[in-house]
Amino acid sequence: MARRASGAGAWSRLRYRFDNAMAHGTPVLIGWLTLLCLLIVVPASVVLVWADRAAPPSFSGRVAAVWGSVGRTLRLGGEVGPPVYVAMSVLLALVALLFVSALVSLITTGLNERLLALRLGRSAVVEEGHTVVLGWSDQVFPVVGELVAANANRRRAAVAVLGDEDKLLMDGEIASHVGHTRTTRVVCRSGATTDPAILPRVSPATARAVLVLPPAGPGADRQVVKTLLALDAAVPRGPGRVVVAAVRDPGHHTAATLAVGPYGHVLNVDDIVARLLVQTSRQPGLSLVYQELLDFAGDEFYVVPAGPLAGRTFGEALGAFATTSVTGLVRAGGGLVLNPPPGTVIGPEDRLVVITEDDDTAVPAAAAPPVEEDAIVAAPVREPVAERLLLLGWNPRAPLIVAQLDQYVRPGSSLDVVSLSDPAGVRAVAGWTGRLLVTFHRGDITERRTLARLDVPAYDSVLLVGDEGAGQGDDRETDDRTLVTLLHLRAVEEATGRDLAVITEMTDDRNRLLAPVRQGADFIVSGRLISLLMTQIAENPHLAGVFDELFTAGGSSVLLRPATDYVAAGREVSFATVVESARRRQECAIGYRLRAEASTGPGYGVRVNPDKRRTVRFGPGDAVIVVAEG
Repeated sequence: MARRASGAGAWSRLRYRFDNAMAHGTPVLIGWLTLLCLLIVVPASVVLVWADRAAPPSFSGRVAAVWGSVGRTLRLGGEVGPPVYVAMSVLLALVALLFVSALVSLITTGLNERLLALRLGRSAVVEEGHTVVLGWSDQVFPVVGELVAANANRRRAAVAVLGDEDKLLMDGEIASHVGHTRTTRVVCRSGATTDPAILPRVSPATARAVLVLPPAGPGADRQVVKTLLALDAAVPRGPGRVVVAAVRDPGHHTAATLAVGPYGHVLNVDDIVARLLVQTSRQPGLSLVYQELLDFAGDEFYVVPAGPLAGRTFGEALGAFATTSVTGLVRAGGGLVLNPPPGTVIGPEDRLVVITEDDDTAVPAAAAPPVEEDAIVAAPVREPVAERLLLLGWNPRAPLIVAQLDQYVRPGSSLDVVSLSDPAGVRAVAGWTGRLLVTFHRGDITERRTLARLDVPAYDSVLLVGDEGAGQGDDRETDDRTLVTLLHLRAVEEATGRDLAVITEMTDDRNRLLAPVRQGADFIVSGRLISLLMTQIAENPHLAGVFDELFTAGGSSVLLRPATDYVAAGREVSFATVVESARRRQECAIGYRLRAEASTGPGYGVRVNPDKRRTVRFGPGDAVIVVAEG
């Protein structure tokens, strides 16, 4: 044991002395390296010369041979002769060695700096017609995924992402979440999006679209506004590039709109999510329809030239296509109108707002699809009734939800709010807000006893939003509380044997897959929804006006209405017959939802832009999807 301890101590002292020698700088390191080389090379050279049978017999000859071996090994020439000759040969060898070493060092340093710049994402992107994404958050993944899908028919598409994260981390995260990007090349660069000197790394001047994503955490909207100002300072505004941004707080929307300029579009996240939550609460299944319309996997909105339909009426255009649904017009002056009167004449410079598979598939049919006149029925008159609604949770979007509900519901309707929020925070909307009577109940929505005090099945709709009143401001923790509440609501369904009309708001689309609900349930995933909207507008700027009208109360909206209000129940009819029936009510039919497939079928029973020549049989509970005044 004593010997082992002594050996360990000697080894520690040796390492300590070595570390001290290394710490004395470059000259000392060179000296130690030279001494080490001589200690190895000279004895080895002596052994080689004395062991060589062809070595000179004299001592001076062998010394010269040893010198030659040492010189060749250390690249010092190893010349023999007069002292001056030897000294000059050594000097020249040292100069050559120094020059080559310096040259190798410079090349190595340059390559290392270049590789480091590439690794850190600091080199400039050399692309044209690409899409730039500014900002790093969970929204990056659905945005990049949808851009990849949108670019499927382009041979050399590119997406440049600039975020304040390590480039390798961003590359790995995108590869993990998005997967194979097919024909689209995704390039990540690292840097602050608010610095005008860094923005040229993703070449926004040559991009066809720039998307500014709100980061996670507090101050996100101010970061978006600052990024827009930096973009304006780095790249002059112009009509050749569209800029799309998103802010969460409606109070920051005006500032962001001023910063983005006349060629940009700013989405108000909280306002859009609140409107869609309210619309879906009154029309179960609507979130699935918007999912079909907004992603690039199926059919979506496009703006196409009127072509041969110029001079004809909008009503005639509705039935002119077999595999395309017409929903509106973009006038020659730029004005957009959804669901115009059927008698509106289409001008030669007008364009059609359509739902189709791609912008090159909107081709009028050679012959109009057949219409069964005897299958068209008159819609019954339904008197609106007062509704009883339940709002579980409270967050900054909740006042907007209450205000939106007040615009849609019948006078005398009621809304019960359950949250752990301070009652003072809800007092501004409690009581009569117009048509709606709001009552606040303080309680934890993740506790079973809270829901037990309510007759949940008696409500017409249940809106479940992230309850930030519980002191959990993080999006992940808010979604976790929502999942727990969904478990309790499922228990209520099982105990009562009744399906609840629950509309759930979440921030992370991955949590939706964990939700304990039946297939085809309504979810509004705010991050994914805004990502899809931004991508659609980036690909087609005219759609900004389409979405503005669809999400605005009082304008045209996407609605689900009973199919038996349009055609006879239990009879095989072509979808062209449904389109014609809707046209006579000044509506644009764009699809349907079959109740029998709502939980198991593809798309959960939703069919957007079906072939007008195909037949379908409608029954009770089935719905026709129309664009009409809500």
